[in-house]
Amino acid sequence: MVVRREKKRRRGERTYHGRHGYPRGAGSKGGRGNAGLHKHRWIWTIKHKPDHFGKEGFTSRFKKYKWQIPKVINVGFLDEIAEFLVKEGKAKKEGDKIVINLKEFGIDKLLGSGKVTKSLIIEGIKEFSARAKEKIEAAGGEIRAA
Repeated sequence: MVVRREKKRRRGERTYHGRHGYPRGAGSKGGRGNAGLHKHRWIWTIKHKPDHFGKEGFTSRFKKYKWQIPKVINVGFLDEIAEFLVKEGKAKKEGDKIVINLKEFGIDKLLGSGKVTKSLIIEGIKEFSARAKEKIEAAGGEIRAA
């Protein structure tokens, strides 16, 4: 029997993929970069990037700045809670006056809204409004700036 010895011509002889354009695109690789991590590269994702999917927490817009929003309190509210602070031991009495240290509460500024009926001595504060100072002094108290 005669054996056919001539060479069969194959398509795309210069590449192993049949034509020269196919293996060059990202489609043959399953996408570029991190594409396909949840489909055809799942085992690799579990092994090398287990925390790739999902979110955690949030980024505060104030964190990147050195300044922060000041914590403020009004003299009217301070007047309302003064007796409660004395009972809790967070403020002390000097005669008929109540001494409150606002630095212990993390307060940065004292504002002048509300009525003041008790004589208060405010300590440990750097910033206060003129109206707050007027109201406290009119009630017989004072502000001792830090």
